[in-house]
Amino acid sequence: MPRASKPREPRPASEKAPPDTALVAALTPAGHLVLEAGQDGEPLPAPLARRLKEAFDPGGARGLFHLGAVEVGTVLPPTLAFWREFARDFVTALCAHESLDTSPATLRVPTHPPEALARQAALAPPMRGGEYLTPAVLASLWDALHGAWREHLAGTKSPPRALLHALNPLWSGVGRVHFHLAENKRDTRRPFAFLVTYTEGLSPKGTPLHRPLGEALRASARASDAAALRALLAPVQRATGKSPFVQELLDRKDLFHPLAWTPQEAWRFLQEVPALEEAGVVVRVPDWWRSRPRPQVTVRVGETAPSGLGLAALLDFDVSLTLDGKPLTREELAALASAGRGLALLRGQWVEVDRERLEAVLAHWQRVRREAGPDGLSFLEGMRLLAGARLDTGAAPEEAAREWVHVQPGPWLEETLHTLRGPETLAEQAVIPGLRATLRPYQRAGVHWLHVLTRLGLGACLADDMGLGKTLQVLALLAWRKARLPPGPPHLVVVPASLLGNWQEESRRFTPSLRLLVTHPSARPVAELAALPEAEVTSHDVVLTTYGTLERVPWVKARAWGLVVLDEAQAIKNPSARQSRSVKALRAEARVALTGTPVENRLGDLWSLFDFLTPGLLGTAREFTAFTKALAREGGYGPLRELVRPYLLRRMKTDPGVAADLPDKVETRAECALTPRQAALYQESVDALREQLQRVDGMERRGLVLALLMRLQQVCNHPSHWLGDGRWAPEESGKFLRLTELCETIAARQEKVLVFTRFRELCEPLAAFLARFFPRPPLVLHGQTPVRQRPALVKRFQEEEGAGGFVLSLKAGGTGLNLTAASHVIHFDRWWNPAVENQATDRAYRIGQRRNVLVHTFVCRGTVEERIDALLEGKRGLSREVLEGGAGLLLTELPDAELLRLVSLDVKRAGGEP
Repeated sequence: MPRASKPREPRPASEKAPPDTALVAALTPAGHLVLEAGQDGEPLPAPLARRLKEAFDPGGARGLFHLGAVEVGTVLPPTLAFWREFARDFVTALCAHESLDTSPATLRVPTHPPEALARQAALAPPMRGGEYLTPAVLASLWDALHGAWREHLAGTKSPPRALLHALNPLWSGVGRVHFHLAENKRDTRRPFAFLVTYTEGLSPKGTPLHRPLGEALRASARASDAAALRALLAPVQRATGKSPFVQELLDRKDLFHPLAWTPQEAWRFLQEVPALEEAGVVVRVPDWWRSRPRPQVTVRVGETAPSGLGLAALLDFDVSLTLDGKPLTREELAALASAGRGLALLRGQWVEVDRERLEAVLAHWQRVRREAGPDGLSFLEGMRLLAGARLDTGAAPEEAAREWVHVQPGPWLEETLHTLRGPETLAEQAVIPGLRATLRPYQRAGVHWLHVLTRLGLGACLADDMGLGKTLQVLALLAWRKARLPPGPPHLVVVPASLLGNWQEESRRFTPSLRLLVTHPSARPVAELAALPEAEVTSHDVVLTTYGTLERVPWVKARAWGLVVLDEAQAIKNPSARQSRSVKALRAEARVALTGTPVENRLGDLWSLFDFLTPGLLGTAREFTAFTKALAREGGYGPLRELVRPYLLRRMKTDPGVAADLPDKVETRAECALTPRQAALYQESVDALREQLQRVDGMERRGLVLALLMRLQQVCNHPSHWLGDGRWAPEESGKFLRLTELCETIAARQEKVLVFTRFRELCEPLAAFLARFFPRPPLVLHGQTPVRQRPALVKRFQEEEGAGGFVLSLKAGGTGLNLTAASHVIHFDRWWNPAVENQATDRAYRIGQRRNVLVHTFVCRGTVEERIDALLEGKRGLSREVLEGGAGLLLTELPDAELLRLVSLDVKRAGGEP
């Protein structure tokens, strides 16, 4: 025995040798386990040394537990390997505990009997402090492992077994029963072998040690340890309650010896796998079962190009029985006919067969083929089938039969869909005649994508972020069609009135070869426009008009167009509006929609947009509502995304191929306090609402709530906004005071700012207020600003020095304008729609911006503005997810109590306390 060394205090592992020095375990005279630098042996890999030092820093028990639970198969020096085996015995005992899956942190495992501890002490390698290693020290360290285990469990709600799995996945199977099914190709009559084992622990190399379950019975009898056997068999007992087949095996004691099974017996067992795994039994089956090979009804749509174009184009349609995508031979079909239900050997592999269900699915799709007629399915119906979007009860067989069918595109349709779904992979286009601009790669891909869809007669929604050049891409498309296609009818571009000047300017700048006819009262009187000769219309390539002009010029709806392009297509989101009905009545070869917000607040917006682009694709409004409700119940909008994805191209400013072209945008919330007068008016408004809610319901209640929300916003802006007294004293509004702070700094730096408000009547007071900060009076643009004057206002702001402020109403100035001279955007009040506010921000944050853009969103603390600001992130989620799912928030439908909580005044926060 080595001579006892002088007792010393253990040093923290962080003070030990660097990672390139060997580490060993040592015992102190007090029986504490420590980690220290070794004198002999190979240095440990740096990551391992670092892990061990971090584990031992809190104490020897934590380090010991780490050795046993985490480093189960790591190559370690002899002293660390010894202690790893000791700790691994502890974790193995944990795994055998009868309530490991549900027990609290206080569960304990039995201690080693003294004779076992003595044997372990005798096996210890030479180590520093080895003379202090006794069975009593081992017993003490065993108790310390209990403490380390409880520390690991503290603060987690996960079951203990889940925590062990997180430490090392190998522990998931230890102490558990395993059901094994394997092929036995030497026995043609009983080609499957079944065996039940349990894992008693891990080998020194960290591999599971499997034993036949029968040995557990004998071991329990020898040790008189019925509790351990009960713990081991608990998952099997749970499985018997879910699986009559397992109950039979247990009753016959077939679980305790190997079995040879027929295909039918193996198939019956395989049906029970989910129930077994749910009960906690580990199941090992052949890999092919996880992928469920089975003969399927394969439906192929669009083998060859259709003769026509558009949604009504007919696609060839074929139905066949296949395995792994290859048709079954006559002999294989005969084998299936005799197989019934179970497993069958086809093409050298076992496959699942359900003849009755397969025949039902085949009959269904053969009926669909007959109903389609000899010419095939319409393009619209084919796209629904491929997306798995069932918009009526006859679109697919019963739910349980869907796994027996595979709908796939034929070569022509597959290539077409690949082009539409991944335009970024398209080859770069040649120079477009008549285009005086250099397109960025993503813009070239967009033009080609638009060309492919419109040539097929299909609708296209270009939903790029604002500022990424949607107008330029459409102009390039029109120039391309003029240069490459035979002459045809002119194209119609419908825009909001505020964008007429923008389209005219960009067309003059980028596509001067396009002959543009402006059809708007700002260009000619309405009577003259209504009487334009057909020859004058057809002598132009593009007719540019506005949504409001459609109803006033009858020939626009009476004639057929090449393409109909809608800019800011969210203008037709309300399907019942007269404007939407007028637009959808337009006749064209193909339709294009441009919008930065394909979905604003509701899925219905998407339906209305696609009712214009691809009428019928999403069914009727009623069918679509039922369809999306079903998707919500089933937990995913995947079929809807697949259905619309070929027709919708959305690129974000954050996309890798786009982000490099834009500077940074920083968004901040500018918190504002209410002045005493604002707070009093606010509280007065809430009190009035509380009293009136008791007397109204239905539409009257909705109107009351909307009016109250409007009133509260006006009070938050300025008392004079609500009272209409014309005073507009800055000191009476927290927002005006905050605006003072910002604009003093902006003006001092000679920078420019856009100030957006949703209220037209606020524009002039804001401009008058801003005039005190900038050398030139601020510019103003709102709904009553004449269309002819708007381009000049934009030009002045962009080019003139000293024109530092621009006040815009959100509705009139929030879309279509290029105002990159501004490096600050202020949202003075909220539209309460993130998509609309983002569009406004994008007047400055767009291609051509050379500076960082700082966005300031004004929010009054302690008010409805602050609470709805927290809710707006959900609406941003909808705008992203609608291509991925979501739902809108209807404030008017909130119960009274929730509504009052939303609008109530937090006096402490509103008064200026942070």
